[in-house]
Amino acid sequence: FIFSTVLFCLPGFGMTTPATVGGKIFLIFYGLIGCAGTILFFNLFLERLITVIAYVMKSCHERQLRRKGVLPHNGRRGSGTSEVDSLAGWKPSVYYVMLILCVASLIISCCASAMYTPIEGWSYFDSLYFCFVAFSTIGFGDLVSSQNIRYESQGLYRFGNFVFILMGVCCIYSLFNVISIVIKQSINWILKKLACKCCHRCQRRLFHSRRNVVMPGNVRSRRNISIETDVVNESDTDGRRLSGEMISMKDFLASNKVSLAIMQKQLSETANGYPRQMSSNSKQNGFSGGVGALAIMNNRLAETSVDR
Repeated sequence: FIFSTVLFCLPGFGMTTPATVGGKIFLIFYGLIGCAGTILFFNLFLERLITVIAYVMKSCHERQLRRKGVLPHNGRRGSGTSEVDSLAGWKPSVYYVMLILCVASLIISCCASAMYTPIEGWSYFDSLYFCFVAFSTIGFGDLVSSQNIRYESQGLYRFGNFVFILMGVCCIYSLFNVISIVIKQSINWILKKLACKCCHRCQRRLFHSRRNVVMPGNVRSRRNISIETDVVNESDTDGRRLSGEMISMKDFLASNKVSLAIMQKQLSETANGYPRQMSSNSKQNGFSGGVGALAIMNNRLAETSVDR
């Protein structure tokens, strides 16, 4: 039972391993199904945990608004109707969730260390070290629980060991995912700042380098910057237009096809009544979307899909 717990929860201490060829083959398929099911359980645990945290934090937020008089006591009628509507899609902040998960992980680690210290004979710091290594699925194997021949209340101790490892891995797994979201936000914020600085510098250099350029016909070519491609487009049509020459409709459409396409798209979306939201987050956010836990965090938490 302890072997299955250590295998599926992914610490991998190495204290019990298969010795025969048949056992190793069985372990491959057994571990494949078991680890996949455990990861699914972790994802579901994370989703339910965020749902509970969101419900509790939303209730506390509504209570604070009622105390301030922004919301009526019934929460449906009165001057606070708009505020209630705004709370319909309310999501908890990722930083509050990270703080709650940190506190929960610390409480579980302290309780587990209080159990390991007298039973295993470790110091309290070694017990905390073991909890972090085990719960974070690092699994060095320098400290392993349940390795003595006999314990007092051995069955109860091993059951408590199973519960602490399972709950600890769930909390640390969720905490790691929240921290990854915070790291993603920081990286996106840094990249956005760097991109803005680089764009301003490139535009200034391009402007200064092309300011004194004389085009054929003593006409300076106007720079048409496309919205979609951000590429400087130059054509003889612009020169003829500025010089007062007549141009054909074919040349006009060829030189303005990007602007006409964008205008046609906007008119079509406005006529249909459902303008398709071009997710600026997907363009600006290099880590948008995601799979598994990352997708859950992006959908369930605030400040995960919007650049700070």
